[in-house]
Amino acid sequence: MTVSSIGWLEAALLGLVQGLTEFLPISSSAHLRIIGPFLPSGMDPGAAFTAITQIGTELAVLIYFRRDIARIATAWLRGLADPALRKDPDVRLGWLIIIGSLPIGILGLLLQDAIETYLRNLYLTATMLIVFGVLLGFADRFGKQRLSLGQMTWRDGIVFGFAQAMALIPGVSRSGGTITAGLLMGYKREAAARYSFLLAIPAVMASGGYQLVKSWGVAGPVAPGPTALATVVAFFVGYGVIVGFLKIVSSRGFMPFVIYRIVLGAVLLAMLGAGRLAPI
Repeated sequence: MTVSSIGWLEAALLGLVQGLTEFLPISSSAHLRIIGPFLPSGMDPGAAFTAITQIGTELAVLIYFRRDIARIATAWLRGLADPALRKDPDVRLGWLIIIGSLPIGILGLLLQDAIETYLRNLYLTATMLIVFGVLLGFADRFGKQRLSLGQMTWRDGIVFGFAQAMALIPGVSRSGGTITAGLLMGYKREAAARYSFLLAIPAVMASGGYQLVKSWGVAGPVAPGPTALATVVAFFVGYGVIVGFLKIVSSRGFMPFVIYRIVLGAVLLAMLGAGRLAPI
């Protein structure tokens, strides 16, 4: 059994990183995995810590998009009772969020051991940062960007769901995967980003809740107190990032994030090749 050794200050720093990177298409799980060896403890905080702190950032999503969420939820509930309302775009969007959450939920359970072990290999993380950075750049450059969320089809919703499931691999990025898929299917930048945030809510809350229950009373790299602190920090920082990110996306696109991903991946590969970092 691993003894808790990541302290309060380290946990606060990890929460800051989580809040800064969760909504950007640069992979928060990759950053938490990468920063671990550089902490005084030198430890990987682990998949459970990552999932739990993501609850904080998703609470920021719930507050920021509260009106959208309330509207979609209300329409969806009314659609259950009245078939005449089921053509409402918000009713369809509610169902698409539910269906789109299934791939990551099912694959997350099936691949749980891999997610917590060899999928956290830094060579894989670096490769995913570069590959999906290139894909995001291609999608941002050549995507038609003409569709709104109200035009989403069932096929599109399923594609979004499987794209989100790719984020089970650190380095892919939950928002990056879904935004890339959205751009390739012809959705506008802001529409793809907004749907990425909404689609993540069920998956992240379920994953974080599951890991919270599973790790309760079990010693790990980060004790409950520091984990709670990191989650709170992630909430406040994440809320501010949502506001800024949507403004950047609307005006400048995703190219700054593409460049960052490729550079970070290349630096990581160089450090691994030079023996400065251990892959596991």
